Amino acid sequence: MQMLQAILIGLPMTILVTVLSLALGTVAALPLLAGLRSGNRLLWLLSRGIIDLLRGVPPVVWLFILYYGVSVGALRLTALQAGVIGLGLVSAAYLAEIFRGAISSVHSGQWEASSALGFTRTTLWRRVVGPQAWRTAIPSYTTYSIGLLKDSSIASTIGVAEIVYMSNQYARQSGEGILIFFIAAGVYIALSLPLGILSRHLDTKMRKVVAR
Repeated sequence: MQMLQAILIGLPMTILVTVLSLALGTVAALPLLAGLRSGNRLLWLLSRGIIDLLRGVPPVVWLFILYYGVSVGALRLTALQAGVIGLGLVSAAYLAEIFRGAISSVHSGQWEASSALGFTRTTLWRRVVGPQAWRTAIPSYTTYSIGLLKDSSIASTIGVAEIVYMSNQYARQSGEGILIFFIAAGVYIALSLPLGILSRHLDTKMRKVVAR
């Protein structure tokens, strides 16, 4: 019981890091996506370079760089800020590719028909491309979200008191090594299951919307 209590102390921080990182990544992915779809070669190269750089370096390295290497005068990022920004930036690179693939899956005839009907750009994205692309992106987006939930444990390396950090602290203090980490694994599974169920629900709902 004490083990579970120790783990649950870190649960809110795990959820907070995951949600904030995913939100930051989703927002930051949009300009990268725009660059990938831009006809401007310079913007495309810049976006491609940023994405490859963010994906090519392990997330833990970005966290170390932000936490130990970024400072303005006497001010520096807190462990939570460094963790969220680092994981958020890496998320942006992966999500930009997910969104790009989803948009590319929309048949070219949809774009041509919308143009022929005189749809505005806003209507095109809101009523035609958006729903179809989002339905395609949902499985990959949810899968990445589940992966990010697990990757939030990386933030423990810089002192963010999430599930793994609290589990490690308890193991050191109590001397009971492996069992608490099995319990922590069960908690991660319990957190991941609702995301998978939500993904299937949204996919079914979006299929109905697109089929209208």
